[in-house]
This record gives sequence, structure tokens and C-alpha cells, in this order.
Amino acid sequence: MNPFAFLSLLGTGKPQLDDGQRQRLRRLPAAPHLDSRPLRSQRFVVLDLETTGLNVNRDIVLSVGAVLIEDDAIDLARQFECTLQRRLKTVTESVLIHGIAPSALADGIAPAEALLQLMEFAGDGVLLAFHAPFDQRMLGRALKDELGYPLRHPFLDVADLAPMLFPEAFVQQGGLDHWIDYFRLDMPQRHHASADALATAEIALILFSRARRMGLDNVAELGERVARWQRSRTASRHSL
Repeated sequence: MNPFAFLSLLGTGKPQLDDGQRQRLRRLPAAPHLDSRPLRSQRFVVLDLETTGLNVNRDIVLSVGAVLIEDDAIDLARQFECTLQRRLKTVTESVLIHGIAPSALADGIAPAEALLQLMEFAGDGVLLAFHAPFDQRMLGRALKDELGYPLRHPFLDVADLAPMLFPEAFVQQGGLDHWIDYFRLDMPQRHHASADALATAEIALILFSRARRMGLDNVAELGERVARWQRSRTASRHSL
């Protein structure tokens, strides 16, 4: 049985956007492209989502953390953290894993407003995440359901960039904790959206430094290289 079967949204039906929200939605900048600007000049937004589970078609987003990377540094003064308004009819694993109490979910921000604030924060940044395909699909579905907004921002997956750029680590399928340990990062808090986004951002800066030393100094080249690496890895697995 799905441990989150008793989780439901507040109210019935999709929330309606007011005039102000619709105007803000129209003012969102166009999604960026992976281009040839140097990594140092690229604006990155590192995301982490806490969700009710891992089913991208059924589970929902509980909270979002986001960290901004500009000028090759994490801007600690500009971070995004938001708990979405949800209602739990019973205590679920989310309380144990993410530490998000039902009371915090009940007092959260309405999903449409929370997601609109997130996309205003993201702006024209390239999005980074650890295991990005999951975050991309979960966020894309949430934006479509709550705002009617199509997610077109490109994502780079730190979980692929790390083993590609640091093959000597011999960490192919490792999680975020493996790379935190490998790079000896001091991260006392985990399984919290903002803390995990910050950890992912610190790892990303290490990866960008290695990429530049390898002659990969823009997101277009980095995206192409990791796509080739993924295809090569897939082909190797199929040949076994």
C-alpha cells in the first residue's frame, strides 16, 4: 500500500489564479538555452524537491529548496525555501524522512503561489539537480497542474556530471551522500530541501572547476559531453 495514500490537497479542484498571479506568470522570462557563455558567466539555479514518494505520475511535491550560483559562487543571501500547503490525514513517512510535520504542510503556501514564486526565483537560470530527471518530471507536472505553465528550462544532472568528471572516485550509481563524503563536505543537515540544494550547489562548483581544467568551459559543451558519456555508459551496460 502506498504510505501516502491518505495525503490529499487542500480543497477540491485546482486553485484559480487571480489577476495578479496571471500577470506575474506572463512576465516570467523565457527559458534559457545551453549556450557558449563561460561557466563563470552563467546563472545556475540548484533545485531540490521533497516529495511524497518516487512515483512521478502519482506523488506530489511537499517542499522546494533552491540555491543561486552566479559568478562562480553560491549567493547565500538569495536562497529559496518553501513548503507547499498540503493536508495529511495521518502521519506518513514524509515526517520521518523529510522532517516535514503535517502542521507545517497545513500552514504552507498554496501550491500555485509557491510554484510561481519558485519560477520567479529561477528566472532565466539553467537548472541543476541531483538525479535531475526526477526533479524535472515532478516539477514539470506540478507547474502544468497548478499554473498551466510548461517547464522548458534545461536541466543538468549533477549525479551524472560528478562520475563523468571524477571517474577516479569509482562512484557510478552513488547518491548525494556518497559525493558529500568523497569531497569531504561538512553538511550536518540532510533530507531537507534547502540543505540538499546547498550541498548539490557546493558539489556543482567543484565539478565546474574540474570541467574548466578539462577545457569544458560552457554549458553547451558540458551538456554535450555528459550526453555522450551517458550514451557510452548505456552502450557498455548493454554489451555485458
